[in-house]
Amino acid sequence: MVDSSKKAGQKANKERPSSKANKPAARTIARNRRANFDYERLETFEAGIELTGTEVRSLREGGGQLTDSFALLREGQVWIIGLHIKPYSHGNRANSDPDRRRRLLLHKKQIRYLAEKVSQAGQTLVPFSIYLNSENLVKVELVLARGKKTYDKRATLAERDSQREIDRSMKERYSGPA
Repeated sequence: MVDSSKKAGQKANKERPSSKANKPAARTIARNRRANFDYERLETFEAGIELTGTEVRSLREGGGQLTDSFALLREGQVWIIGLHIKPYSHGNRANSDPDRRRRLLLHKKQIRYLAEKVSQAGQTLVPFSIYLNSENLVKVELVLARGKKTYDKRATLAERDSQREIDRSMKERYSGPA
């Protein structure tokens, strides 16, 4: 007897391998650690970067640095400025300037939305991290953020210290006698 719920040639869902299970997780190349302290996250976007071949190879070797980098909207395009990609170790004259500005690849709707949000007072675009996604493409985690005030930064430090103290006391309490 033929099962009428299945069409001919189709396999049951449990027999299909999951495409998510076969893909490796994203690998972080560089992180802007200071940005978490200086900015309050509002929204997060994933953007591609327009790179040359030697820049991609250099990033795969871990040659990227995001400190003091930021994103600008100019003439309907988003640019990342201050991203340092060291020259590829096995490169030649094809190595480009390590500190050149690079275009970020976003959809037009996203760019228009970001332009509207950035025009509001106090909001900016900050690159938080660069990573290789599951398809081995270099991506930037671009965050629409608002700068923290000094008292917000102090509150963040106090919260982090208190959480560290709580974790330390819990560890001592549950570790038992030495």
